[in-house]
Amino acid sequence: MSTITQFRDPQLMTDGSIVGFYEREFYVFSNFSSFQVDWKGRCWPTSEHAYQAARFFDTAPELVERIAGARSAHEAFETAQSNKVQQRKNWPDIKADVMLEICRHKVQQNPYVRRKLLQTNEEYLVEDSPVDSFWGWGADRQGRNELGKVWMKLREELRNNEL
Repeated sequence: MSTITQFRDPQLMTDGSIVGFYEREFYVFSNFSSFQVDWKGRCWPTSEHAYQAARFFDTAPELVERIAGARSAHEAFETAQSNKVQQRKNWPDIKADVMLEICRHKVQQNPYVRRKLLQTNEEYLVEDSPVDSFWGWGADRQGRNELGKVWMKLREELRNNEL
C-alpha cells in the first residue's frame, strides 16, 4: 500500500489551538478534497490535479493532459511522482508560490471553503499528514507545514478583504 493512503487517528482532532485537516472536518483544505478549481484557463477536478500538472507546464504537455484527465487526486499525484524527472528544473523554488495561487483560486471559487476557513478563527492550521514533512508536519510533528501556512495566509487575506 502506498504511504499516501495511510490514515491518521480520526479521534485526534483539535486541542482548541490547532486545526488538523487531514481526513477530518476541515478536509476541505486538503488538495485531495473534491472541489474543482478554475486555474490557468482550465477547470481542474481538484487542486491536487492543478498543482501536480503545474510541474510539467513548460516541460511535458502530454503529462499535463494525463494529470488533467486523472480519475482521482491520488492518480494525479502518482502520475506526477512517477515522472518527476521531467518536471521543470526550478520546481523546488516555485512550488510554494504555485500552491498559494491554486489555493487562493479554490477559496475564491468555493463559498463552502471560504466559510470553513473563517470557522477556524485564530487556530493554527496544520496539514496533519503522517508522511509529508514539507506540506504537513509529518510523522514526528516537526515538519514545515507549508500547506497550513498557505491556508493561514489566505485566511488573513480573506479577513482583510484582500481575497
